[in-house]
Amino acid sequence: MLKAWAEDATFFKQKPGLISTQLHRGIGGSTVFVNYAVWEPAAHMKQAVSDPAFRARLAHYPDGIVSRPHLFKKVAVPGICVEY
Repeated sequence: MLKAWAEDATFFKQKPGLISTQLHRGIGGSTVFVNYAVWEPAAHMKQAVSDPAFRARLAHYPDGIVSRPHLFKKVAVPGICVEY
């Protein structure tokens, strides 16, 4: 999984709009990974994951891998965090 993800990260680095990406792994025996990627604008991310070259790459992941992409927006909470 890590090899396939690294290859995909390299692929995405060539695409417009990717600002950064970081893979996180759960601890304590967790099998959950979270890829936190920052794209600007979101439309560039949608274009990148719709690219047929990327879609073909999904076959490189081991059986049983489940991917659930989501788009998020920062939320301002007074006194805690700000929205950029």
